[in-house]
Amino acid sequence: MTHPHSLSGRLESEVLWTQRRDTLKAAAAWVALGGLPGAMAQQRSNVVEFVGDVLLNGRRMVQQQTIQTGDDIVTGPASRLVFVIGNAAFHVRQNTRMSVQRGSTLNTVSLLRLLTGAVVSAFGRGPRRAIVMPTLTAGIRGTGVYAEVFPDQRSYFCNCYGTVEMNARGQSALSQASYHQSFWGEVEPKNGRFLTPANAINHTDEEVEFLAQLVGQQTAWQIEGKKGVKDGMGYMEQRPPQDHPAMPR
Repeated sequence: MTHPHSLSGRLESEVLWTQRRDTLKAAAAWVALGGLPGAMAQQRSNVVEFVGDVLLNGRRMVQQQTIQTGDDIVTGPASRLVFVIGNAAFHVRQNTRMSVQRGSTLNTVSLLRLLTGAVVSAFGRGPRRAIVMPTLTAGIRGTGVYAEVFPDQRSYFCNCYGTVEMNARGQSALSQASYHQSFWGEVEPKNGRFLTPANAINHTDEEVEFLAQLVGQQTAWQIEGKKGVKDGMGYMEQRPPQDHPAMPR
């Protein structure tokens, strides 16, 4: 069963990209050729697909280039990028600016810095990593997430599944989700809070499942065979963010 999705400032085509025939063909080829280990062994690119204008470290990206930790990525209008580094897969939406920073090895992402736009990610288990946005920081291990920075710099974050430690202006929360817990990192406090609950917007189950498959993973709802309710409302009502210890720095 496909759950309906809600859009806020995004186009339907942006969240239905996994249904494109070219995308499905590219993903099937990626898996058939051995995924990232196969790409490394055959010295192929780790880019599964890219569409439109993408700048890599300030230069227009061309076919067969490789994304490395330390790279800066900018996507233009009607452009997008799907790539894999280590056991993490990313779909970068249009009009996005972000960077990936190196972890303990060249093929480990330690930090993803999202300045504008949106990215869907699936991370396999491993060392603690972080996603940094203008008004929210999320510390993650093995999980699927959606992150978006709105034009007013308000940061939106969904813990699609897994465990995430979040911090917004010193207010912290620990989210443990099997099906989409979503939050805002506010620019100005709302009722004294910089970390507030949100509905699940601008991403789909299928996107997260697609990316998890690229790194040999399944989402929590695929493993459990059931889905829940898409929001962070009940979580925040019962467990105020200021009741939790701050994230380790």
